[in-house]
Amino acid sequence: MLTNSAAATRAVSASDLDDVVSRAHLLRLGCTRWQIESRIAAGRWQPVGCAIVLHNGPLTRRQRWRVALLNCGPRSALTAFTALEALGLHGWERDAVHVLAPAGVARPNLAGIRLHRTSAMGRDELLHARRCHRVAPAAVIAASTFRTPRPAVGLLAATVQRRLTSAADLRAALSRAPRTRHRAALVAAVGDIEMGAHALSEIDFIRLCRRNGLPPPTQQSVRVELDGRRRYLDAEWVLEDGRRVVGEVDGAVHLAPRTWFDDQLRQNEVTLAGAIVLRYPSVIVREESGIVVTQLRRALSCRRS
Repeated sequence: MLTNSAAATRAVSASDLDDVVSRAHLLRLGCTRWQIESRIAAGRWQPVGCAIVLHNGPLTRRQRWRVALLNCGPRSALTAFTALEALGLHGWERDAVHVLAPAGVARPNLAGIRLHRTSAMGRDELLHARRCHRVAPAAVIAASTFRTPRPAVGLLAATVQRRLTSAADLRAALSRAPRTRHRAALVAAVGDIEMGAHALSEIDFIRLCRRNGLPPPTQQSVRVELDGRRRYLDAEWVLEDGRRVVGEVDGAVHLAPRTWFDDQLRQNEVTLAGAIVLRYPSVIVREESGIVVTQLRRALSCRRS
């Protein structure tokens, strides 16, 4: 027959609590205070602030999230980079656990927790069952932590590119956060995303065209190839004589062999259809913009011979 503490351990392990609970929760499951303290004293369980971890080993990432929530109060929720990671955004992970809590909540005396306080935590902004901020408001908070606006813009673009949220939701989240750091740059970036830019490199390219007086291209225009596959072009212009100029911006992901091969075949198809195709690595768009502008002007001013 299981003891109360053993039964509690099994009950928690079978739940979605990641083996991290409060003393009050253990008491509700039938543990006595003596059983809780004796297991801690024996080194079978470990206290972390006001949370109790039901093992004595290193904490997993999810267990660290749960510990942070328990130590920041019942109305707290994961936010910023932590919420984005929990909801499926990869490549932007941070070691610190970002938690949103109501104004007045004391910062817990634990390392690795970054507390964001708010005086107006909208219920519709939270995924209550997961105690997690929705993607758009979490992304706005994460973007405000960057020292410069460029990576902040890249983060917003990444959330839309990976179909975790929409430009409309980002715009709504920004409207509810009037004091957000880099707000003007983020609002402008959302406008670019609404026009079709799905990556930071594409946003850089569109802004380069705008700064230099080039006509605005159609972004993410759809091309259906002979095999029926739908392809998306980063930027496309239609000239007066009906010909097309296509601009493609390649980030680091395009260096992967399979992507690189696919890009070459796509370029061949676009060229065979009569378009002028100009390809640029994203670093050239940022660091050698004069070359890009000169070539685009030549392509856009040429006439059919």
